[in-house]
Amino acid sequence: MPKTAGGWFALAGVVIVLDQLSKWMVLNTLSLGDTRYVAPFWNWVLTFNPGAAFSFLADQPGWQRWFFTVLAMVVSAWLALEIRRNASQRLLSLSMALIMGGALGNVVDRVRFGAVVDFIQWHVAGYYWPAFNIADSAITVGAVLLVFSQFTAAHPKEDSA
Repeated sequence: MPKTAGGWFALAGVVIVLDQLSKWMVLNTLSLGDTRYVAPFWNWVLTFNPGAAFSFLADQPGWQRWFFTVLAMVVSAWLALEIRRNASQRLLSLSMALIMGGALGNVVDRVRFGAVVDFIQWHVAGYYWPAFNIADSAITVGAVLLVFSQFTAAHPKEDSA
């Protein structure tokens, strides 16, 4: 695992590349709305989500595209500063690099298509999880690791007065 900010930024770059490569493969394989069976609980399906997670604000007239783009850029800039400050804290930096890579992977889609390309669909007993992508997965794993890192971090003891 990297110990420098540059190494963590490279990891974020790998997330972006893997995300965009997977979306390129799906866009060249499936048509909008197509579903391909993978396993009893898993399909490939091409959808475009103009909103955020769980299609939040997807029904809005278009302003959300730029809102979520700017939000992701601002959060990524802040994460980059935090990674520089905390590069030696592996779990914390890993979580932030995953979140940053995922956020920027989805920014690419918003700029190119006006919506995020989603294609992974999980389901069980007729209940379907909203479609998602590699960037969403990186953000989710990064967020879980970020919370975990905060619970396991050594905090200086406060003097009781």
